Amino acid sequence: MKSAKYIVCILFFGVFIPLHAQDISLFQQFNGRYDYLAIGNTLNPAENNVSDFCNILESSEATLTLDSDYQIIKAYLYWAGSGSGDSEVALNGVPIISETTYNVFFNDPIYGQLEYFSNYTDITQFVIDQGNGTYEFSNMDITSDLSSFPGFCARSTNFGGWCIYVIYEDNNLPLNQINLYQGLEIINRNVQELEITLDNVNVLDNDNAKIGFLAWEGDDNLNYGESLSINGNIVSNPPLNLPDNAFNGTNTFTNSDTFYNADLDVYNIENNINIGDSSVSIKLTTGGINENGTFSADLIIINNIITVLNSQLPDATIGIDDYNVNCGDNSVELFYTVNNFNSTASLPANTPIAFYLDGLLIGQSQTLNDIAIGESESNSSIIVVPEVSDSTLIIVAVVDDDGISGGIITETNEENNVTLTDIELLLIPDIVTLQFLIDCNEGFETSTFNLFEALINIDYAEENVAFYLSIEDLETSSNAILIPSAYNNITNPQTIYVRLESQPCYEILQFDLTIENCPPYIPDGFSPNDDTYNDWFNIQGLYNIFTEHKLHIYNRYGDIVFEGNNNKPWYGKINRGINNHGNTVPVGTYYYILNLNDPQYRPMVGWVYVNY
Repeated sequence: MKSAKYIVCILFFGVFIPLHAQDISLFQQFNGRYDYLAIGNTLNPAENNVSDFCNILESSEATLTLDSDYQIIKAYLYWAGSGSGDSEVALNGVPIISETTYNVFFNDPIYGQLEYFSNYTDITQFVIDQGNGTYEFSNMDITSDLSSFPGFCARSTNFGGWCIYVIYEDNNLPLNQINLYQGLEIINRNVQELEITLDNVNVLDNDNAKIGFLAWEGDDNLNYGESLSINGNIVSNPPLNLPDNAFNGTNTFTNSDTFYNADLDVYNIENNINIGDSSVSIKLTTGGINENGTFSADLIIINNIITVLNSQLPDATIGIDDYNVNCGDNSVELFYTVNNFNSTASLPANTPIAFYLDGLLIGQSQTLNDIAIGESESNSSIIVVPEVSDSTLIIVAVVDDDGISGGIITETNEENNVTLTDIELLLIPDIVTLQFLIDCNEGFETSTFNLFEALINIDYAEENVAFYLSIEDLETSSNAILIPSAYNNITNPQTIYVRLESQPCYEILQFDLTIENCPPYIPDGFSPNDDTYNDWFNIQGLYNIFTEHKLHIYNRYGDIVFEGNNNKPWYGKINRGINNHGNTVPVGTYYYILNLNDPQYRPMVGWVYVNY
């Protein structure tokens, strides 16, 4: 179990929220057994309405005292004053450089525009190393601004001060949500009212709810029309902060009323908020008629606001860890992790997850198990991307999204459920057509091909090549041709598809197999003596190739002795003429006429010698 967290005007925080404006807005949020403490001091020797009030001290001190059981989570140093700012100061003699400077302005009708600043920086490790004890702030120089712009002193708006916020963890605390809001906003005689809405609030239990303010330049003796209200109710903390004098140079943490021209105050607001509230409305006013019957107004600068509310809520976030895609496939396997880090309760199982492309829902999933505080769950989901022309996509993943942009889980932070990732699809490559292979008909329009011969101009390794009869088989790498070096075609012509592995995908090639009837080879003799050797007129490349051919054999007298076709080769027997049908022809030379019945060939004539 973790220890509880508190703030000390040294601030110890956990979740970073980027700054986008100078208006007071949520900066960081913490969920757990947390509280906060603040320390700090003024650089004004007295309230700036007494003699010699325009001097600023070179340094001042404050003491940090944290229980040994407290675990420091985050610490921030704030410093502020009149002028445009000093971004380099020192703490216990160590140089400190600002991360950000805020500025506000007051337009005085006589002295013109007067500028005020606030700086902050993360000093977490510094405070962890220093621990409890005295912290001395020094080296903030605003003397040149005070001397260059007499309006600061003439209007009694010269000030300087610093503060450290510390957030810590304590096991004995209830589960709280701490929200730190910061920026720099001003009210004065020109702008007498300021309303601030604190969002991202989750009120589950208002017991011991509190709110703290860091403000600058408030004067104890300028309490004309001054008020601080929460959700329409004026708040006070007597005797330090009266209902009509909230910003009066006080420090609630030390019960000091000599925190000149600065306020570090905390209020109990359990009666000012309601269970179920998701925001808090803050209103500040200043300005009224003084005892002399004239108008007076305090100048008050709000630097940050902090709320501490009981909370027992999860906080779902999601990250895309990796993805898998396949060539020519619009399916994407997304590997993701759902976290429940900044939380005060488990994230329940079956929390929905939605995946979007260009605002279109393309996939859904859900968590499998309850995810404990500070834990994560990793999983994957296969989504199908619609047909797109561009292979580069941005997929948005949203946890606690039911697919119609609605969440079902109340969370500590409802604004951090989204992540996105770039996806590169491996689209089907264009098919490259190669030169066809042509071979002689070996019978019935088939032949034996070495398919590798089609790749003669391609640089490849044989183990990276596979041949297929269809593009569908190629894409799924199924039913590859087993012996591509001796392949018999099935049709004429026949298209062969080649998958050539090439990172990150593959190439697709195709070529045709074509059969042609090559000229037959006619022998000049044979011996039909039944010795199983050269027993028939074996015209190679004729039978089952020129299937419509006609063969006529004539003796030396010009008499026809045999007529054959594809189903009737000549074994030296007589099947035409008046006599001797079925008998073997005598030894001698015979004349043949071979009509291939192919428009590519003329009839072939010649002599064949028959011997025994």
